[in-house]
Amino acid sequence: MVAASVQMQKYFDNISKELELCYSIANTARKLNLDPEQKVDIRLARNMAERVEALIGVVAPQLIGSGVTDKIIELEKKYAPLDWRVALLIAHEVAKQKFCKFKDQKEAIEVGIRTGFAYQTGGIVAAPLEGFIELKIKRTNDGKEYLAPFYAGPIRGAGGTAAAFSLLLVDFLRIKFGYAKYDPSPAEMSRFRTEIYDYNERVTNLQYLPSIDEIDFLVKHIPIEVEGDPTEKIEVSNYKDLPRIETNMIRGGMCLVLAEGLSQKAPKLWKRLEQWGKEFGFEWEFLGEFIKLQKQIKAKKAVSQEKKEKLSPNFTFIADLVAGRPVLTHPMAKGGFRLRYGRTRTSGFSAASINPATMLLLKKYIAVGTQLKVERPGKAAAMTVCDSIEGPIAKLKDGSVLRVDSVEQAKKIVFEVESILFLGDILINYGDFSENGHMLVPCGYNEEWWVRDIEKKCVELFGTIDIDKLSSLLGLESEEIETIMKHPLFTRVSATTALLISKKLNAPLHPFYTFHWNLINHDELNFLLDYWQNPHFVKEQREDNALIKIIVKHDDAIKKILESIGCPHQLINKEFIVFNKQYGMILNSLLSNNANISTSTNTSISSFSSLSSTNNPPSNSSSPTIPLKGNSSVGNSSVSATSILEIDKNKSIIENLTLLSGILLKDKSGTFIGARMGRPEKAKIRKMTGSPQVLFPVGEEGGKTRSFQSALEAGKVMADFPIFMCPKCEKETIYKVCETCKSQTKQMYLCKACGKTDKQKCPACKNEELFKHQRQTIDIKYYFDNALSIFGEKTYPDLIKGVKGTSNKNHIPEHLVKGMLRAKHNLYVNKDGTIRYDMSELPITHFKPAELGSNISRLKELGYDKDIYGKELVEPEQILELKPQDLILPGGTEAMEEPATKILFRTCNFIDELLIKYYSTKPYYNLKTEQGLIGHLVIALAPHISAGMVGRIIGFSKTQGMFAHPLFHASLRRDCDGDEASVSLLLDGLLNFSTQFLPDSRGAKTMDAPLVLTSLLNPAEVDDQAHGLDVTWQYPLELYEAAEQYKNPWDVKIEQIKHRLGQETQYEQVGYTHPVSSINDGVLFSAYKSLPSMEEKLNGQMEIARMVRAVDEANVAELVITKHFLKDTKGNLRKFSQQQFRCVKCNEKFRRPPLRGFCTKCSGKLIFTISEGSVLKYLDISIKLSKDFNVSVYTRQTLDLLKNRIDCVFGKEKEKQEGLGKWF
Repeated sequence: MVAASVQMQKYFDNISKELELCYSIANTARKLNLDPEQKVDIRLARNMAERVEALIGVVAPQLIGSGVTDKIIELEKKYAPLDWRVALLIAHEVAKQKFCKFKDQKEAIEVGIRTGFAYQTGGIVAAPLEGFIELKIKRTNDGKEYLAPFYAGPIRGAGGTAAAFSLLLVDFLRIKFGYAKYDPSPAEMSRFRTEIYDYNERVTNLQYLPSIDEIDFLVKHIPIEVEGDPTEKIEVSNYKDLPRIETNMIRGGMCLVLAEGLSQKAPKLWKRLEQWGKEFGFEWEFLGEFIKLQKQIKAKKAVSQEKKEKLSPNFTFIADLVAGRPVLTHPMAKGGFRLRYGRTRTSGFSAASINPATMLLLKKYIAVGTQLKVERPGKAAAMTVCDSIEGPIAKLKDGSVLRVDSVEQAKKIVFEVESILFLGDILINYGDFSENGHMLVPCGYNEEWWVRDIEKKCVELFGTIDIDKLSSLLGLESEEIETIMKHPLFTRVSATTALLISKKLNAPLHPFYTFHWNLINHDELNFLLDYWQNPHFVKEQREDNALIKIIVKHDDAIKKILESIGCPHQLINKEFIVFNKQYGMILNSLLSNNANISTSTNTSISSFSSLSSTNNPPSNSSSPTIPLKGNSSVGNSSVSATSILEIDKNKSIIENLTLLSGILLKDKSGTFIGARMGRPEKAKIRKMTGSPQVLFPVGEEGGKTRSFQSALEAGKVMADFPIFMCPKCEKETIYKVCETCKSQTKQMYLCKACGKTDKQKCPACKNEELFKHQRQTIDIKYYFDNALSIFGEKTYPDLIKGVKGTSNKNHIPEHLVKGMLRAKHNLYVNKDGTIRYDMSELPITHFKPAELGSNISRLKELGYDKDIYGKELVEPEQILELKPQDLILPGGTEAMEEPATKILFRTCNFIDELLIKYYSTKPYYNLKTEQGLIGHLVIALAPHISAGMVGRIIGFSKTQGMFAHPLFHASLRRDCDGDEASVSLLLDGLLNFSTQFLPDSRGAKTMDAPLVLTSLLNPAEVDDQAHGLDVTWQYPLELYEAAEQYKNPWDVKIEQIKHRLGQETQYEQVGYTHPVSSINDGVLFSAYKSLPSMEEKLNGQMEIARMVRAVDEANVAELVITKHFLKDTKGNLRKFSQQQFRCVKCNEKFRRPPLRGFCTKCSGKLIFTISEGSVLKYLDISIKLSKDFNVSVYTRQTLDLLKNRIDCVFGKEKEKQEGLGKWF
């Protein structure tokens, strides 16, 4: 029994009841034998133990119900859930054939490995079935037997740690069953080394590329041989034809296990083996030596510790730049995203938040759900909105600089923005640093940190946080102070109050009035101070002795400095810089020697008229020339002054200002984080190639559209179909039930030598390898008319699309009527027979009914009766805590694709019609509107996994993302860094899914298919990355102080989900630090997706590069050309000369064109498969980019050489007439 409150247990019970009802309906329908199986083909699992048994049961059915589940639960009680020792011991028990028998010891060990591997990966991913292929027993050089596990590409889905652990599993069973150790020859060691480097250079970049010494060390010491099937059609460059290695092709699985697995994750393995390795008989002490070797190798590459900075720019995220997807900020560039620690109700678990105004000013390229590739703490993050953090600071076309903190403000000035000086905050939670093992880095001074500082000062002064005493000391009302302390993110403190608190408590100045002082240098500060002391250039405007504004004579150098520190101001007629009362007061307090500042009750801009004719100071102008950022310098200014205040160049800018003004300042900037756009957000129905609506083959007769209409015109379809015989009608059919008499048909088998038989073994030649299918021509009109009679309508859809041919093992088709019904409802089928809807994954822990468009009474029926403050739910703006298996799906209408509301609504109608017409039973959904979807169950699934999770729909957002609890995402072995998941209606999956529809190819047989369905989310059994999610309502001061010192995350104690496992609060009472007005704020649909051509996308990318101060546009142009356009153009040019030719009529392909010049099959016209246009498409854009931006000479010359090569192949471009408009 999982620990949960009474209310939560009731919630799980309701899901279980609905689940049982759906299973009952589906099993009743399946008993009619109209589908490949007579029962639901998705096994239900209540916990991880059952999930493991069900998953391995796919390849070892004898394991089902054998007692494996009970043994796993027993071992978990002895150790702990997901303890590696449980996996080792259950693998040994299975391999000993304790639960069931296998044909030989090799198969028993193989199934044992799969079982232990499945447990270690939570019984979710397909890697134990298709990543680990098989076990082979080979011979050592002295004739003893040793073990060689074979791996393939799907092993990647397990992750590096799990892949490495699988080697421990194999070795554990090697020890238990007494096999010898692997003894690699020098040639074999060289083969491993060569193959891994070939894979990295010629196939795909490895996440971690071990050095040659590392590879040699591991291969020499691992007691088993890491083997693999050939996954690429590329031979290794050397060391071929080795006796004990079966292939000369590159083995991707082996490379992944050795490089990204064992080499990269060795410290994780050794951490556990050090504790209990000897107890289990492991002889892996070499791993400790390997880690030392690894450190030595890395140390040689690293810079000496004395010279190394604490934090240096990381360019990894920008290295694989794609054209059209903008760079938002270079690594650690000034004005980039400012790190802010915290979590909203829609961030954390690798998702981050930015101000919605930032999204708007970035040309709407970044939307809710868009993936950003980031510099730190992880590799990527999905974007959500937070309007309680700082937005961008923009410079307008009239020269004014202002803070943009709201969407409304951004909309007003979006067309007036000349440049973005600061992008604003990016909110990243503590948990993402702890789970990525990234040291804490300084964040910019902010409101929540400031409140912690004030609280500390209170404790120092009064021994406790006493608002009344603080009120008395400051001379402010208690209510005002309480508001400031409780709601710092929404309370705008006046400059007067900010200065008063700072001076009275000796506390840092409020962050709203703290500028980015550390972004200027000492000379610039010196110049600014001198300028400010000069009464000829700085004047105050007052009324009744109260400051109204400060007016400063414009100077280019001063303007640059003000932009560098992010100080808002207006530029009037390009002559005067005007600061409002609040900012003027702060600048005066920090910069001025008040006696030198001119004050007047009637000073106005016109008071500067006497200075209009000259900018020269009245006296001494011997100040030095001071260079400024942006090709400007103080020396270029005609203004100069004698230094009045002393600057200590050994101290930082902030320290100098603090000493000079007596006001304590903190660093506003902190750490800037580099980012670029990754994948755009996604929400759309999944379509296979050709967008079929039924898994029924139409062969070549279906034509280009693969439609039944085309096949009907041909009158036949030739494809692979199963062979069934109706004993009553004595005729062959392709269905399990005779379409004429409705009798059960009998499976027939094909012996290629002797013909058809109803026996599984050929009675004539005793051949046991018989086929359940054959290539045959069927009368498509006969089957179509039969389906129409079931469809029961006078008219049928104009276009019904099938597949060219089935790809499953026995070539079993769906019934044609399912395609008719899907076509009627404008739906499309997935490879497994279900209708899937794909979405970007986004986290959420709390929501407002108003954000979902959900009815309050319906939410109460679903268990949402109280808000987070314990108040009864009555208002749509109340905040409710999300239950762990509830989902908020896309319902927005801004996107080009249809939202989940429409697709799932039509799917419900399709299922109801299917139940009535095909299964002759009652409808289930009976929906009148899309709101009726709320409360219904779905199956959620992510790529690479084989176990679905039951979810419940509670509403629809206007975004393109699937909002779900972080624990729910973790149950799919996904985080929210830009990953995507899918949902299908529960009853759709139970009725229409069949493993017999799945393609008979590696990876496709089990990956991304709901072989198992988990009914109850247990936090202890999900991916442990989610356990790092912090659940506190505010961060302590210790976090900010630790970040200033670059400490490790674990040096600060903050409550996370892992501290609550096994308690009722593991599901509830999750906190967040930063509120959000609405999850639907900001940009909801990325402009990237709406732009039709690459040229338009690129223009947008370069426009953002020009506009954002933190981006070097020349570098972006260089990267776009070298990393994308050059590679693409060179690759297509090479392929052009190696291409095939295709018939436009029948799609037949030819390596070389036939001599007759047309298709030998149908006499159709032949065309290129790679056109001239695909080679040339990026050439002109690349050349234009190289001219418009200052790219390197090398890149320009590379483009010239490439153009010459292309001209040699296609000839020089012909002259073409241009319109006159091109020249204007």
